[in-house]
Amino acid sequence: MDLESIIERAVTGLGYGFVDLESSPRARLLRVFIDVPAERAGQGGITVEDCAAVSNHLTRLFMVENIDYDRLEVSSPGLDRPLKRLTDFERFVGNEASVRLRIAVGNQRNFIGVIEAVEGGEIVLRMGATAHRFDFSQIEKARLVPNFDGSGKTEVRR
Repeated sequence: MDLESIIERAVTGLGYGFVDLESSPRARLLRVFIDVPAERAGQGGITVEDCAAVSNHLTRLFMVENIDYDRLEVSSPGLDRPLKRLTDFERFVGNEASVRLRIAVGNQRNFIGVIEAVEGGEIVLRMGATAHRFDFSQIEKARLVPNFDGSGKTEVRR
């Protein structure tokens, strides 16, 4: 089993959502991004206590699994969270996203628009009056674009 699968199983077993794993060369730094448990969705984000609980659990798990690393960081994905799965796109329909394609469409690989729908394996991204359809397998990287209103607050609709 690869490291990401081990971490995902552990994080979801604790009731949190696994968002992403970043690691430095030779996996000396492991950075794990988690999301709120399903029962807390819409009630606020990840707390320091959540991060500490996951970090403590992963530290013990890594000792048992003999996973060698120097530093572990656990945090929320932030306002510009990555969209890694089709379910991420479904969850954030109505939010603005930045999408980078593996292969250019015309001369363009980068798109910013509102996620309008997920239909089958395609993402519908609305840019002004134009809706673009991208096969999920062609998306290299995608992130939410934080929406800052005049109050300085950021709103991410879940």
